[in-house]
Amino acid sequence: MQEKLIILDFGSQTTQLIGRRVREMNTYCEIVPYNKFPAGDESVKGVILSGSPFSVYDGSAFRAALSDFRGKMPVLGICYGAQLMVHEAGGTVESAGTREYGRANLQGIAPDDELLHGIANGSQVWMSHGDTITVLPQEFRVVASTKEVPNAAYRVDGEQTWGVQFHPEVFHTEIGPALLQNFIRICGCRQDWTPASFVSATVAALRQQLGGDRVALALSGGVDSSVAAALLSRAIGKNLTCIFVDNGLLRKNEFDDVLKSYAHMGLNVVGINARERFYAGLKGVTDPEKKRKIIGKGFIDIFEEEARKLQGVKWLAQGTIYPDIIESLSITGSTIKSHHNVGGLPEKMNLKVVEPLRLLFKDEVRRVGRELGLDETLITRHPFPGPGLGVRILGEVTPQKALMLQEADCIFIQGLRDDGLYHKVWQAGAILLPVQSVGVMGDERTYENAVALRAVLSTDGMTADWAQLPYEFLARISNEIINKVKGVNRVVYDVSSKPPATIEWE
Repeated sequence: MQEKLIILDFGSQTTQLIGRRVREMNTYCEIVPYNKFPAGDESVKGVILSGSPFSVYDGSAFRAALSDFRGKMPVLGICYGAQLMVHEAGGTVESAGTREYGRANLQGIAPDDELLHGIANGSQVWMSHGDTITVLPQEFRVVASTKEVPNAAYRVDGEQTWGVQFHPEVFHTEIGPALLQNFIRICGCRQDWTPASFVSATVAALRQQLGGDRVALALSGGVDSSVAAALLSRAIGKNLTCIFVDNGLLRKNEFDDVLKSYAHMGLNVVGINARERFYAGLKGVTDPEKKRKIIGKGFIDIFEEEARKLQGVKWLAQGTIYPDIIESLSITGSTIKSHHNVGGLPEKMNLKVVEPLRLLFKDEVRRVGRELGLDETLITRHPFPGPGLGVRILGEVTPQKALMLQEADCIFIQGLRDDGLYHKVWQAGAILLPVQSVGVMGDERTYENAVALRAVLSTDGMTADWAQLPYEFLARISNEIINKVKGVNRVVYDVSSKPPATIEWE
């Protein structure tokens, strides 16, 4: 039985980050909604309560059945999670008056506390809350403070229960890894969850789940679907058929390059050139969501047609990863953008779904890919949107615009590779803007298109900062695009971060 920690999600923007930090310590964990604790699951070794945008005294605040786990296993409450346990036990949580945000330093650390073992007074932590704990319940005792927050960390007597009002999961809390490591040790976790153990366990589970059935997988050329294909291929061999669709919105030469890469992997791949079909469906469409849905439906229709040609296919495989699962279980119900996983096909074709990566974060997928021996160029590819260049051509998509953007994008990406910058950014690409501007080329006045370049730094895509690429590099790439891509006379660089912007423009 796979031991695990449970992270109860109360809606914090950093809940996924808690999970990633725990996973980095070779400890398996699952993020579940605040009201979905798996009571009775003997594999659960401990519980972490996340932060939240709510105040504990709000009528609409999220609540959890704390009695399901408090006193029964180790518990760590972070920010709202810490305040919730105090509030439910009869203590007092009040508005801090002014938001307590930013760096702080711990003081008065209890020398005998297990959670804070090895952590020194003066250690930097990161605060981010508008409420604060003012009165602790009788059985709760302070184990650390800061200058502004007297009850920065507490322990419940007679239980392995702690609460901290700072965020150990964020980079600016220097002692965060040590604190989380201490909690994992308190939980008694073996810390043996590695890429190798994941591959071994997953291949065995896939063989048992699929037996001799045939499986069809929709390949995108990205790392997620490639690693999923490699895992399935190791488990069921030639019973796997991969379908790779060229929608005319891939990067320059990507269709041929990716097919060659998959051939080296020994995969059974069917390549479909459907460019004209997608261009026809997108003609005259400018709304971003409509474009996404048209592209998504196009993939579904083509995949259905090709899968029906395969005899005896019973399973649909997808490269779904853990953030996709978490976001689909969003407790706030908000949608940032729609995706085009081939949903609807399982019911329509009476197929069952298999998602071998559904429990992995992106960085874990890459580590598993290396364990499987995938080519490094596949593993380290930047994330690329499912609708491809369809959401990087603002406004109507046409074959001419797609060709123009492919050329500009190729110059930018190859330039990053040539200058050793590609692996220093999380994601990069060019965007064709729906505006034209005046220029002078030679002795002639021009009125042509503008291209925006976008490069961001991130760890998981949930937040991102714009990459400060060298001016000399940007100047050279701008000059090369304008000189070589017919129809472009202006290049700009996007210096927006996420939030408030998103990584993609549509």
